[in-house]
Amino acid sequence: MAEIVNMPKLGFDMAEGTLVRWVIHEGDHVAKGEVLAEIETDKATVEVESTYEGVLLRQLVSQGTVVPINDPIAVIGQPGEEVNLDANVGSEGALEKSKEAEQAIEAAGTSNPARGPVYEIRVLPVLAEALHASPLARSMASEMGIDLRLVRGSGPGGRITKKDIESYLLKPSVPDPVKSPSQTPIAGDAPVKTFIRETRIVPIPKLRAAIGRRMADSTQQAPHFYVTHEYDVSALTDRRKEINLLLAVDDKLSVNDFIVRAVALTLLEFPNLNTSIDLKSNTLIYHGEINIGVAVAVENGLLTAVNRNTDQKTIYQISSELKNVVLRARDGKVRPEDIEGSTFTVSNLGMYDVDQFTAIINPPEAAILAIGSAKQVPVVVNGEIRIGNRMNATLSVDHRISDGAEGARFLQALANFIEEPLRLLISF
Repeated sequence: MAEIVNMPKLGFDMAEGTLVRWVIHEGDHVAKGEVLAEIETDKATVEVESTYEGVLLRQLVSQGTVVPINDPIAVIGQPGEEVNLDANVGSEGALEKSKEAEQAIEAAGTSNPARGPVYEIRVLPVLAEALHASPLARSMASEMGIDLRLVRGSGPGGRITKKDIESYLLKPSVPDPVKSPSQTPIAGDAPVKTFIRETRIVPIPKLRAAIGRRMADSTQQAPHFYVTHEYDVSALTDRRKEINLLLAVDDKLSVNDFIVRAVALTLLEFPNLNTSIDLKSNTLIYHGEINIGVAVAVENGLLTAVNRNTDQKTIYQISSELKNVVLRARDGKVRPEDIEGSTFTVSNLGMYDVDQFTAIINPPEAAILAIGSAKQVPVVVNGEIRIGNRMNATLSVDHRISDGAEGARFLQALANFIEEPLRLLISF
């Protein structure tokens, strides 16, 4: 029996998604778990995997279509199989909600009332991709006015990636006699936007708009309070240096990897801070897993890269998994599980030479930890001024769930792992 593929819900606050690109074409075989299409949500462009195996019989929506969640987007079945949309979709008429689907359907009628009406699907032509490029590369090219035909792709099959766009920007170019000359960007981890000497009006990126809505809701609904603690990170930085001497360049550990494991182990003692609040039922959800979210800077905003069951993993495992998620996020290839399901978030601006900051809670979580830079500062030890390595961390907590005393105890307990990092290297 043919199966209807619906627009998936890729986040608890997602209402609709844009079908950016079909990866599997009509008539092609698709395996269970194979990437079927790329869906753009408010947060990111996500590669959606098929939950069925068979042949993609019909694409019910065109690329670029905005589709409400749970509305049908495709039909998967066996070659030549008839598609009974009435039986598969049900009486809710979800198919009719999609404007593109309405234009694509015409009733053929049937003389067999027991089977219900059978529809023949006429799909509007799907515009072929002019170029093989990742969603992030296309977005960057559009924003920076780059003709993708001039960019050479280095990805599989010549696919244009984020790095190709950055490499293109770094190449010297002849100034356009009509347009303002482009400025050569500075190479870095994130795309560098060039300054254009003309006033432009552009729509707010979806990710920025989503961040604004969520953070506004968080500050309005969650009564935040903040607690700051200073940590001695001398031992942590020393152990990290020793370990990294034994590791390949791509495998080296960051200070944040140690902090993420330290937070996960500390949460075992403070389950109150590993909760979510459900406003509809006015209940608290005490999570049975500790899934640490790490704020990651991407094009046009931030994403939360999620590491699951963090308390049960070594620092090396945490580091490796986070690197992979961050790489997918920055290349526009995130999966739903990469950015959903965190129970506590860590936001680290230490790499930007930030002494201290406060972060807004990532709803519906109970708390978020903001990490500053680890720096050499003068400290007083036994009445003498010495040079010490110190780092500030500020905990933001929802006062509906916890209070200042518990927040302070959490930061004190966290010091047991940060200031004695050998504890983090022991398997629990």
